[in-house]
Amino acid sequence: MVNLYRDTGVVLRTHKLGEADRIVTLLTRRHGKVRAVAKGVRRTSSRFGARLEPFGHVDVQFYTGRSLDVITQVETVDAFALPLVADYQRYTAASAIAETADRLSAEEGEPVLKLYMLVVGALRALAGGERDSSLILDAFFLRAMAYAGWAPAITECARCGLPGPHKAFSVSAGGSMCPDCRVPGCVHPSHEVLTLLAALLHGEWPVAEASQPVPRRDASGLVAAHLQWHLERQLRSLPLVERRAREGATPAQ
Repeated sequence: MVNLYRDTGVVLRTHKLGEADRIVTLLTRRHGKVRAVAKGVRRTSSRFGARLEPFGHVDVQFYTGRSLDVITQVETVDAFALPLVADYQRYTAASAIAETADRLSAEEGEPVLKLYMLVVGALRALAGGERDSSLILDAFFLRAMAYAGWAPAITECARCGLPGPHKAFSVSAGGSMCPDCRVPGCVHPSHEVLTLLAALLHGEWPVAEASQPVPRRDASGLVAAHLQWHLERQLRSLPLVERRAREGATPAQ
């Protein structure tokens, strides 16, 4: 009996295999991260090559192979890739989202439904173009860290839990710190930065969209530093996003 299974997933990345095939990494709803071979997908006659590009939200049928599964059918669920690849800032933000999801779903075949939903929601928001790309990206980072158990303390002390806001913030210590717990090397974000971080984490978009460029830049720096501290390595795609965000930032209306 042929061992087939079907799932909905987002294409996180692809790389070449042989002369005509690709290995496709997807984050799926029920099976978590799946790496599978798409045979002949690089040929111009391929039936589903364009559907397996990064950021595609697809319904996929897999055949269970010995080392890697094989993709046998693909149907598009949401064409996120089309608007994303046409805009540099949205494309680089989507790349950082996909790279983060790939890092956070280290074990293949282990369900990560919440992470999957976060990725789909963030890509849908980016593709829609109704919100600032940098805000969407930082909101995703914060919520993905909360999923992983790494959410920074924002409204209370990371060490003793004393309600804030507090003026000191330490990435290595877990976030905001009260005067008694403060450690060397703390930074001192403004009240506007902490308000923005809390709004992004909890989905308070009117508050987030009313923020100004300087707090947005400072909040992005804290979020990126916190994420990469816990990942223990830099995201390759993130410097491009940060550079573009600084160049294109505009005051909130």
